[in-house]
Amino acid sequence: MNDNSPPVILGKPDRTYAIVAHIGGIFFSFIPSLIVYLMKKSEPGSAFDVDHAKEALNFQITMMVAFLTCFMLSTVLIGLFMFPLVTLANVVFCILAAVKASDGQAYRYPLALRFVQ
Repeated sequence: MNDNSPPVILGKPDRTYAIVAHIGGIFFSFIPSLIVYLMKKSEPGSAFDVDHAKEALNFQITMMVAFLTCFMLSTVLIGLFMFPLVTLANVVFCILAAVKASDGQAYRYPLALRFVQ
């Protein structure tokens, strides 16, 4: 099948909300992605924002579980070494997701638990 339809170009607000959902997770955990998700889930034509917000929300919930695990394991000193690794993974993957969102592409976080469908 030959599809000659023009590519879909997303507007700047669509990309901005998706970027905020991802980058906000570095500083404020799951709160920015939850706000974007709740704001955009009922708006027509905002599937891009909702998908990115759900993905960011799932990843930040996974990061909270990882930080809680590190905290519990810090009683045997293993968690103290894991805190910086989990923090670094959070920053790197959030930046990668924000770059993909700014390009208008979908992104799936690796190792993220899917709580929000």
